[in-house]
Amino acid sequence: MKYLFVFLGGGFGSVLRYTISKYFNNFETSIPYGTLIVNILGSLLIGVLLGFSYKTNILSQNQTLFLAVGFCGGFTTFSTFAFENSELLKNGDYLSLALYLIGSIVLGVIAVFLGLSLIK
Repeated sequence: MKYLFVFLGGGFGSVLRYTISKYFNNFETSIPYGTLIVNILGSLLIGVLLGFSYKTNILSQNQTLFLAVGFCGGFTTFSTFAFENSELLKNGDYLSLALYLIGSIVLGVIAVFLGLSLIK
């Protein structure tokens, strides 16, 4: 049953990621803002969800699996992030590579801490 919750959450998260990424990656820019946005939002969301779950114990294990592991896991995307960075490197766009790579990691970690802090 736990696998079903992860599967369903992942499906919903993936569809939402695709929708947001498709919209924001259509702009003429070398930085893939769609992927950046979903990864930062997903980081914030997992911080809020896990912070809420740890603080209140209101979410069941299955709800946490559905939301944090499934939805957030399907919503965010490390593989696309890695591919987009390799494309920027291959194209010699070192400034965009540095901004996207460092910005994604730093903003992602900050977003998790912000999400956790919002719940405290």
